[in-house]
Amino acid sequence: MESKMTDKMRQWTTIWRDRISAHLEGTSMRKAAAYAGILFVLSVLPLLLLGRYNVMCSDDYDYGWRIHDTWLATGSLAQSVRAAWQQDMKFYQEMNGTYVSSFLMGLCPMNFDYGSAYIVPILMIGMLSLSVFVLGRHILHRWLGADKAGSAFVMFILLFMFYQVLEAPFEGIYWYNGGLHYVLIESVWFFALTAVSAALWTEKRSKEAAYSILAVVLAAVVGGGNLITGLQAEIVLAFLVLYAALRDRRKIVAAALPFAVESIGFLFNILSPGTAQREALDMLEGYSAVRSVLLSFYYAGVFIIRWTPVFVILIWFMLLPILWRLAKDSGRDFRHPMWVTLGCVCVVAAMFTPTLYAIGTVGLSRVDNIIQMVYYLCLIMATTYWFGWLTHRKTAGSYGENGVQNLRTGDIFGLFMDKAGMKMTAVCFVLVLAVWLFTADKNTYTGVSALRSLVNGEAQTFYAEAMERHALYLDETVRGVEIQPYSVKPALFDFEDLTEDEYNWLNLAVAQYYHKEYVRCLTK
Repeated sequence: MESKMTDKMRQWTTIWRDRISAHLEGTSMRKAAAYAGILFVLSVLPLLLLGRYNVMCSDDYDYGWRIHDTWLATGSLAQSVRAAWQQDMKFYQEMNGTYVSSFLMGLCPMNFDYGSAYIVPILMIGMLSLSVFVLGRHILHRWLGADKAGSAFVMFILLFMFYQVLEAPFEGIYWYNGGLHYVLIESVWFFALTAVSAALWTEKRSKEAAYSILAVVLAAVVGGGNLITGLQAEIVLAFLVLYAALRDRRKIVAAALPFAVESIGFLFNILSPGTAQREALDMLEGYSAVRSVLLSFYYAGVFIIRWTPVFVILIWFMLLPILWRLAKDSGRDFRHPMWVTLGCVCVVAAMFTPTLYAIGTVGLSRVDNIIQMVYYLCLIMATTYWFGWLTHRKTAGSYGENGVQNLRTGDIFGLFMDKAGMKMTAVCFVLVLAVWLFTADKNTYTGVSALRSLVNGEAQTFYAEAMERHALYLDETVRGVEIQPYSVKPALFDFEDLTEDEYNWLNLAVAQYYHKEYVRCLTK
């Protein structure tokens, strides 16, 4: 019986492999990129639809109550923005230096309309997806010489992969403050990096000036955001300034000006009075600078292994023939694969350094989301660069005494890539779909998990109960609010809920936001 089942599976795989392979062979890369784009949109559509049932949570209340009060009292957007700015300056003096993030956190959409939480996943997925696509395609096309259609195909597949295995979906998609502070600021950095790079590549002075101005504005935002992205920007921009100095000194200003602006903002961030006060009050102690850097490389290795499950490996194998073809057709000179690889490792490792230095730990899931994306980008770019090096080496394999060419390992690999081609991509694509759709735990991949919560009614029930809570919060006749725990909750909504302890920090935040004497969650 088992042998018959195995034979049927083998036949099914072979049939679909041949069909997909034949279709891909006869499909232009532009059309393949369109198909990949459709796959990505379909994969994140359940995530966006689940956003219809999203709610306000966590420290959205702490950062939002002053602005919410101002909006209720005045109905003026201008006055609410002013209140957010005043709060931001207070936090800068007393709590933290992330002046851009703190200001934007105060402007949470739910402060103005509680039912507008569906905007959050649209904003987070939209910004990160667009910025990653623009940056990734730019690097593949400009720096590595790949054609635009092939680059677009690779980036759509990368985005599809990333959102299915995202480390912390709630914190990176649905939670306003957590997503804004990390995902949104990282997205702004990706746009800024693309603008700086475009200024270095363009030959037209007008375009160079426009890109530079855009990069300066975006770099100012990055400097006032989270420290992980800020440090990453410092390292990469410093490298681009050095690159411009060595390759074309006329371009130094295009790289140096955004670098200077981001550096000034970053210094205002880390040297703020609020940062000093918070460090003085924080009970957690970090490591020394040297030890933090060394540990960063260790943890980079640990998390790279963690973020490379079977699903990611299959996607990588699926892209290998495409990346090989893009690198082979490139006109670039791939002379420094080791340096490029080392640079990628350093950029990923550096993103672990700030938390190690500040609090002596890693694994903050909202931080890990952006590090995970940078790792996947580096994986694709480094793989393409190595393929470019293999295909553009000047010397061929040696010849034996009988006149037969002794092929090197790289030559053999190239022959395999050329021959395997779309068949390898087709097989891996079938396996990817099988793993994605038929994995036993339906909460393993975010798109499937979101779809499950929508179909089985968890999302709808959760949202109805959330609105019942909200109605109690708004009832002015109720001074002390006692709520029931959620009976169900979508797996992706894994946020911290209120407790029976009315003095819990989150209970206090909700009570303050709605001006209640206390808020308590009853036990089941």
